[in-house]
Amino acid sequence: MALSYDDAVGEFEWDIPDDYTLPSVVASHADAFGDRVALRFRDDDGGREERTYADLRDDMNRFANALESMGVEKGDRVMHLVPRHPDVFAVQLGALKRGALLVPSSAMLKPKDIAYRANDCEATTVVAHDSLVEMVDDVREETPFENFVCLGGSPEGWESFESLVDGRETTHEGPELGASDPMSINYTSGTTGQPKPVMHRHRWMRCFELVNAPYWWGVTADGVVPPGESDEPADLADELLWATTGTGWAKWFWSPVGVGLTTGATQLLYDGEFDPETFLSIMADEGVTRLCAVPTQYRMFSQVDLSAYDIDLRAALSAGEPLNREPIEEIESAFGVTPRDGYGQTETVALVTNYPGVEVKPGSMGKPTPGLGTTIIDDDENELEAGEIGEIAVPVDCPGIFDGYYERDDLDRETFFGEFYRTGDLASRDEDGFFFFEGRADDIIISAGYRIGPFEVEDALVSHPAVAEAAAVASPHEERGDVVKAYVVLADGYEGSDELVTEIQTFMKEETAPYKYPRRVEFVDELPKTSSGKIRRIELRSREEDAFGR
Repeated sequence: MALSYDDAVGEFEWDIPDDYTLPSVVASHADAFGDRVALRFRDDDGGREERTYADLRDDMNRFANALESMGVEKGDRVMHLVPRHPDVFAVQLGALKRGALLVPSSAMLKPKDIAYRANDCEATTVVAHDSLVEMVDDVREETPFENFVCLGGSPEGWESFESLVDGRETTHEGPELGASDPMSINYTSGTTGQPKPVMHRHRWMRCFELVNAPYWWGVTADGVVPPGESDEPADLADELLWATTGTGWAKWFWSPVGVGLTTGATQLLYDGEFDPETFLSIMADEGVTRLCAVPTQYRMFSQVDLSAYDIDLRAALSAGEPLNREPIEEIESAFGVTPRDGYGQTETVALVTNYPGVEVKPGSMGKPTPGLGTTIIDDDENELEAGEIGEIAVPVDCPGIFDGYYERDDLDRETFFGEFYRTGDLASRDEDGFFFFEGRADDIIISAGYRIGPFEVEDALVSHPAVAEAAAVASPHEERGDVVKAYVVLADGYEGSDELVTEIQTFMKEETAPYKYPRRVEFVDELPKTSSGKIRRIELRSREEDAFGR
């Protein structure tokens, strides 16, 4: 059926069967259409592989049997450090079929990060790619790991994944599991303090199928939901989905797992470093129809001659941080699709999206997805009116958010003490109900009584031809309390100078309200970022406080 915002909100129901698990969903896909390609893989050396849904079912059961032989039981924690690899779903599904909790970890982490996570959740099994085992070996004696499984190799002290699964039975009698059983511990990226162990149950995947798939990706298990007036879904088998995320992030569960696997779609997985020309060529060669990328990738796409690529995109999605106007316009002009932002967190499903078939409002995150009750509140949990800046929040009894922190009652009490789960992100909404991101709660700049969201400043800054990247933070000021400070990474061909500072400031006064322009500008070679690519504004604010006092 075609999506209508009002109809979606009014008719939405949470349909989560008690016996729902991701392994059972994949098994049902294998029974229904086992020969459909689930995963199309390619690497940067030209290697290609495919996995059908029948393959995924069999691979899942083989690895579950291997884990059983190693003593892994229901409730045990299995950490994985795996790049985009054709067997990544075998690892994840096999652990889930065995009743274990997945602990996804990024290849960008350091050994000390691995040790912290392993000890925090008491993980006893680790699966790592051959290229990443050294990270684990460096801290092996500091962790509770007992089982070491290597994907793609057999280094000393590690069991070979390939040898473990070879010859195993393709059925597995695992423990009884249901929607309420724990599924994963996804650690936050940690802009401040140590990462938090966000625990989700198997129902999380069903929530993605009910929310992210139709109201962001525009797909359902019955087909693709077209925009417009048509009531007939298109054929999902004709689509190729590509989410460029890595396997260690919650975004991997948001799309490749939570949308691709739950709906029975075919998806692309590419193991190679990001290069805009390479990614565009892959989209053209493979026939990608629905893309989900991060804003930085869209910005780099927009700097390439897009007319050189024959790409037939039907949907372009963006996540991680708001996408500014210029790349949206470039993609729209080249491919006839408008990139659509989606907003949520490690702790949630998509809370706010630009729906398929609904006109995108420039600068907006979109509208709240149905069923979640997402709203904007003040410090006293009062819902705010249009035009007021407050914190994005979700009722604590919403099925689409996490079930607390793993064995951290102190964090649970701190997070769920009121009626709402507070995201820590600030937004406003207009009279039509569209949300506009204003920054993190601790990122808001208050200057001479004005509340200034950093993203609006950054969005305007990067529209100047000399600015490649920018971050806006509060800088202490004797008279105004704080002023806007802009850290600017220059585009190729530009050099920092006092004249360029003046030019950027003049430009900003024309692009934004005058009180929002950066009174201080500093040119830098790069911006500090978290391992997931988010700007560490807290570090930049600390620099300003050191320089100007607080």
